[in-house]
Amino acid sequence: MNLSPIISSRWLRVLLGLGATALLVVLAATTLARMVGGSLNNDTDNGSTVSVAPGIPVEVTVPPGASARQIGNILAESGVIASVNQFELRVRDDGVANQLRAGTYQLETGMTIDQVLPLLLLGPVADSYRVTIPEGLRVVEIIDVLAHASGREAVEFEDALLKREVISELRVMPEGDLTLSDWEGLLFPDTYEFLRDSPAPEILQVLADTMEERVASVDWTALEEAGFNSYQGIIIASLIEAEVRVPEERSVVSSVIRNRLREGILLQIDASVLYGLGTRDPNLFNNESDSPYNLYRVPSLPPTPIGAPGRASLEAAASPADTPYFFYVLISEDGNHAFAETFEEHQANVAQAQSLGVIP
Repeated sequence: MNLSPIISSRWLRVLLGLGATALLVVLAATTLARMVGGSLNNDTDNGSTVSVAPGIPVEVTVPPGASARQIGNILAESGVIASVNQFELRVRDDGVANQLRAGTYQLETGMTIDQVLPLLLLGPVADSYRVTIPEGLRVVEIIDVLAHASGREAVEFEDALLKREVISELRVMPEGDLTLSDWEGLLFPDTYEFLRDSPAPEILQVLADTMEERVASVDWTALEEAGFNSYQGIIIASLIEAEVRVPEERSVVSSVIRNRLREGILLQIDASVLYGLGTRDPNLFNNESDSPYNLYRVPSLPPTPIGAPGRASLEAAASPADTPYFFYVLISEDGNHAFAETFEEHQANVAQAQSLGVIP
């Protein structure tokens, strides 16, 4: 009897069973390996994970219409986030896939999804800066402040003014070549915010427009009735700004200026003389200088303001106090002045100030 066919069939069934089992084990092992490999390196297949030291500033641009996956890839390739998959999953779980905003972002490497996602939902913030122009600054000083804050060259601001790239309705500019003094007092001192890429003419125009607005908000009726115009009011305001440190004295100093102008008395304001000399150093004071700003010789106002007056000085120029004073002198280190109606009273005040060591 030949038994080989029966034995072969039985073993065949056994072998087939073992083979199937082995195949399942192999398939399971392969699947597990892929799962583990995927969980450990879920972003390496597309090259989206980049090893970068954290905290490095990077500029990232999200194009319009980009999907969450595409945005995740952009962030990962820039080193901002570590996992594209985790980013995409978070976006979908939060239901904000359609709320991510296109634009250019200033980010850092090594950020978390919790840090990045709110920024993408808010949208890119414009790169801007704030700059404060203090009251009383001269044009050249304002330009220095603007150049430092903006990162632009000072010559850009100078050219914008001298080449008439900025306009002001507050005075008729002279024909021919301009000087920076022609722009004195026409740029309002305040705190401003500008975009980083704003050009110099645009920045200066904002300051010029603001001064126009501030001047227009002041009632100049009384000054005009006294025979002056609003530009001369700015000149008076600049003198007040240069002379006064105590706010309550602005309108009083304004009255002294108005009284002396009415009587044709020389103003004799030292700050104007120093402006004409191109300095602020009192040691360089010279009241014999041949300058239209030397108010020890010129029987009127200087030809232009001597600095940028603030709102309070503009109002004081328009509405001086009603006083009989014609003189004042610094009487204390904190900036207070002593006021006098007569020259004799003024001389006594000067002697007192000298005895206190306030003035030489």
